[in-house]
Amino acid sequence: MTTLDLPPVAAAEPPGPVAAAGADAAEAPPRPETKVRLGGVTREDVFTVAGAAVGSLALDWTLFERVLPFSGVFGFLVCWYLLFLAGYFMLGRLQWGPLMVRDRLVSVVAWSSGLLVVGLIADQVGYVAVRGWEAAQHLNFFTESMEHTASLSPITSGGALNAVVGTLEQIGLATLFSVPLGIAAAVFMSEVGGRAARPVRTLVEAMTALPSIVAGLFVLGVFILTFGGEKSGFAASLALTVMMMPIVTRAAEVVIRLVPGTLREASYALGGSQWRTVWNVVLPTARPGLVTAVVLGMARGIGETSPVLLTSGFSPLMNADPFNDQQVSLPLYIWNYVKSPHEPMVARAFAAALTLMVMVLILFVTARALGGRKPGELTRGQKRRIAREARRAEASVRSRPAATARPAAARTASAPGASVPGASGRGASVPGASGRGASVPGASVPLPGSS
Repeated sequence: MTTLDLPPVAAAEPPGPVAAAGADAAEAPPRPETKVRLGGVTREDVFTVAGAAVGSLALDWTLFERVLPFSGVFGFLVCWYLLFLAGYFMLGRLQWGPLMVRDRLVSVVAWSSGLLVVGLIADQVGYVAVRGWEAAQHLNFFTESMEHTASLSPITSGGALNAVVGTLEQIGLATLFSVPLGIAAAVFMSEVGGRAARPVRTLVEAMTALPSIVAGLFVLGVFILTFGGEKSGFAASLALTVMMMPIVTRAAEVVIRLVPGTLREASYALGGSQWRTVWNVVLPTARPGLVTAVVLGMARGIGETSPVLLTSGFSPLMNADPFNDQQVSLPLYIWNYVKSPHEPMVARAFAAALTLMVMVLILFVTARALGGRKPGELTRGQKRRIAREARRAEASVRSRPAATARPAAARTASAPGASVPGASGRGASVPGASGRGASVPGASVPLPGSS
């Protein structure tokens, strides 16, 4: 056996002040961790952007007004933006390295592009709101139709109630027709496949680029002229269905293809059939994307004018029946009144455009609320139900040992020679127990090997 000689342990000395300080430092609680921010805006960033913007504006004004024979607001803004990017790059090169300068320059381009898009949307919404506020501020615009209103009638007479009702009914019927067909076609192309999947995909892609006037002519020639149908909201909804179905199909196919294949394999391993896997696994997982596909289709159809003009006609009367007689919608209402030479009619058209924007906004918000949860995320009601069932199961588990302990204790006490709980040794028995080996309470029990 190999042995190891260790030096003798030194005697413990009383700790000095240095050792005590080290011990206190070792026993001190650790400092809280400081959160490191990987992004953010610093003072140097703000000054660099401001300096580049002011310098490029001055240089742009000098070039446009004093040096070059240029004019126009659009050219002035484009040159200002290009000079701003060049000035930001040069100022950044004086402070940071090449890699950081490129990173900051890309960030500035992305932020400026986003602000440009937001500015354009705000400009459009603001212009429509300003032009249409004269008519939208009166309640009669939302509660009356144009049945008893002429071109020279005051703004307090007439409204767009008939157009709002027509739009809701037509887009509702078109959604009812196009969404099941579109999702079924997407499931067929992505889950079933086969030889027919390629022709169907080619046809859907061709219909995606179909002009809206062609869809209106198709319904006009087939449903109205061939089968003898009349111009109505139902005919308009058929034309909108032709426009919406390829959008829903393409978007739904892309979303369904993003579902992981391992989920399908797990369902098949548990014995699920193909249709049950699609219904219970694939479609619930792709629900947020499918809601987005439906919203995209509705946004495509809700603003169409030409197919509605050919299939539903125009009527200033209130018609809540989409299957009989002509029915007007908001796009057709706007198209008919915005070209009027009378200012009240133009104000009503812009108010109808503002109403259409609000309807689209409500549509998008509702869709995000219904399908905004992540795949597999439970609703509030489902979470409350699961918590309630968990509390019931926990209460039943707690009450079960108490109910089963009483009969067991009774059986143990009535058994002959029952031992005392917690007593050690072979001779300890319950006080008062009948039998030859019963011992007195508190008597000592001889242990094995004791004398």
